[in-house]
Amino acid sequence: MRAGIASLALAILIGTALPACAGEGFDIVIPGRAGVPIIINGVDASYSVIEGEFGLGRGYHSQSTVYGGRYVDAEPNVGHYYPSLGHKPGYGRLEIEPPANRTLPKPAESYHQSWSAQSAPPPKVAPPPPEVPMYPPPVITAPQNGMPPNFDPQSRRPPLPH
Repeated sequence: MRAGIASLALAILIGTALPACAGEGFDIVIPGRAGVPIIINGVDASYSVIEGEFGLGRGYHSQSTVYGGRYVDAEPNVGHYYPSLGHKPGYGRLEIEPPANRTLPKPAESYHQSWSAQSAPPPKVAPPPPEVPMYPPPVITAPQNGMPPNFDPQSRRPPLPH
């Protein structure tokens, strides 16, 4: 009985250990955008093979190995002057000062050109009529509750004329 349990435990241990060891393999790096290199530790890893554990989902970082990448220089070795690098240019401007008594070229002819733009004038539209007429009609009050407006219920007399 004990031998059966031990052999079952050994089979489970072997069965679960092998896939766990197979988790570490290699990856092929494919850039997400053409012309933008993927730099890992100063090496252009575009379209190359990487071996090792790395990434945001890992709890630790180990040195990865890049197979097939090429070294990228941190400061480009170009013949242009970039003030942001903090280096002086290798050579200065080649200026030749002309003599003071040289013949001057004839002056250029004058040239002037201008443009303008404006909106079209608004169309002639008659102003809207006022909400209240200039001479409103007289106000006529209607009786409320069937009674004339100046009816006095105490006197029971007919209303006085206006």
